[in-house]
Amino acid sequence: MADEAKVTVPLVRARKGGQKLTMVTAYDYPSARIADDAGVDMILVGDSVANVVHGHDSTLAMDINTMVLHAAAVHRAHPRALVIVDMPWLSYHVSVEDTIAQAGRLVREGGAEAVKLEGGRKRLPMVQALVDTEIPVMGHIGLTPQSVHAMGGYRVQGRLIDDARALIADAKALEGAGIFSLVLEGVPDLVADIITKEVSIPTIGIGAGGGTDGQVLVFHDVLGLSYGHRAKFVRTFAQLGAAAVAALTAFKSAVESGDFPNDDETYRLSEEVAEALLKEPESG
Repeated sequence: MADEAKVTVPLVRARKGGQKLTMVTAYDYPSARIADDAGVDMILVGDSVANVVHGHDSTLAMDINTMVLHAAAVHRAHPRALVIVDMPWLSYHVSVEDTIAQAGRLVREGGAEAVKLEGGRKRLPMVQALVDTEIPVMGHIGLTPQSVHAMGGYRVQGRLIDDARALIADAKALEGAGIFSLVLEGVPDLVADIITKEVSIPTIGIGAGGGTDGQVLVFHDVLGLSYGHRAKFVRTFAQLGAAAVAALTAFKSAVESGDFPNDDETYRLSEEVAEALLKEPESG
């Protein structure tokens, strides 16, 4: 997609109410290349890497060093897509100064073009400070995985009237603080629709119905490479996991049968060198 214009924060904002935005996670160089070749608008270096790649039960295991490592690998793909990096748990909870320092590492060392953090009105001081530092911020409300223990599990949010009103208020407050886009995760579609209509920034849904300004899914879920529980909102568009198992099974069989490597896959000495080598006495 190198011939197309680089996706920037202003371009994402300008897509509000227009063509739907697409975002997928990517955690390394090859997945970033694949996502960018597919033409997605945004790549999220998500802390979901904890579950998908590292095998943890929650995203709480990720720290800033790990997120910088994965972000830098994605950055080296030089994607056309806008690269957004999740701020991990405790990287924006201690103080404004610490939040800026941690986000600065994601930008300077990881190549982030924007950061994403979870939470509503309680995060306003952090969001405002980052925006004032000219680090673009994507918000994230609803089911926020870093709050799994406080929420009592991965539960849909906003089903009760007061909770729905609180989410709408959170969205408006985050918009006022200067976020350029907002992820709505695990919320009823009507709540997401109302928020989408009442804010001037694009909303990106994941388990929030089809009325948002865009959608995001995890790379491994889309390609059939994930393990364990699959949420209701996940659609798998390929079964690459099964294809990979079949390929590796065929490799194992070819090695065991002696079919791999064959002559075309083997380096040979010239006849002259081979003959001279074979004539040399064996070392004692």
